[in-house]
Amino acid sequence: MSRHDAPPRYWYGDAVVPRFARALAGVYGAVAATRRGMFARHWLRAAHPGVPVIVVGNITAGGAGKTPLTVALVERLRAEGWKPGVASRGYGRSDMKRAHWVEAGSDAAVVGDEPLLIARQTRVPVRVDANRAAAASALVQAGCNLVVCDDGLQHYRLARDIEIEVIDGRRRYGNGLLLPAGPLREPPERGQRCDFRVLNLPPQAVGTECGFGEWPMRLHAEQIVPLGGGRPQALESLAGRRVHAVAGIGDPERFFSMLRGFGIGVVPHAFADHHAYEPQDFAFGSPLPVLMTEKDAVKIPASRSSGFPIERCFSVPVRAALPEGFWISLTERLRQLPLRPTGTTA
Repeated sequence: MSRHDAPPRYWYGDAVVPRFARALAGVYGAVAATRRGMFARHWLRAAHPGVPVIVVGNITAGGAGKTPLTVALVERLRAEGWKPGVASRGYGRSDMKRAHWVEAGSDAAVVGDEPLLIARQTRVPVRVDANRAAAASALVQAGCNLVVCDDGLQHYRLARDIEIEVIDGRRRYGNGLLLPAGPLREPPERGQRCDFRVLNLPPQAVGTECGFGEWPMRLHAEQIVPLGGGRPQALESLAGRRVHAVAGIGDPERFFSMLRGFGIGVVPHAFADHHAYEPQDFAFGSPLPVLMTEKDAVKIPASRSSGFPIERCFSVPVRAALPEGFWISLTERLRQLPLRPTGTTA
């Protein structure tokens, strides 16, 4: 069973790119370049909130591992004495025109699944707003002295001090073409201009997959957490067993591959990124355990009367691990930043 809106085969395969897609990519590239140029020449103004701003993003369409990295950044910087907050658009939420503070008990349909996951994992202020610059200002007013912007590389209205590009280590840039001919939202050289480039390695990656100037990131999973409450269990306890695996993320195969690495027999169920689940989505026909990503789990009501098979559902938390050298370099970059008065423009 699969309801995943997979990208075109020519993005990441050897299929021929249609002519119309190449033509539209030319138009898309021209519009995007014009917009970048207008901000670079200050014809359009970017607002800075007056505290350090770290933008995490990617130049490809779809997921690359931004959310786990955002969580890791917040937790590390908080441990070093910062008071971080997270600004996000909250992609896929029901009312994009309204801004919201994200609490642990917020509704994912209202605030977005990724912001809700970040809020639950970090317990720092999280603000969703289509205008990330406004979200950053609200975070500063709430007492934050550092803003991490989740998925904001192309949101030039928010001036930033540090840019971090996240790259999918399995698919990278695909065929290297701009949308819709390929997966790129901006040309590859845009990523080269970022301060840090983080390569989200595939689950079974070994050796030196990183290119020049890339920092490796590995996502680790050790436990499964019952959605209906109860004690977590070791993920390896499912080795040799079959499970239904649910993933509504940018690259579901990454999740399935990770589970297989534990010796788990995976019955895959791929859904579209940010899919809004209904009980019928879980009518799999066999009473196997259901494992899902945390991003999917935040959208499943924990009530046993919800119609979902809560007693068989488990989330699989993942945590990002990066080399100590990355954190040292990031900390040093933050120390070198000039102080700005709140609300300045760039």
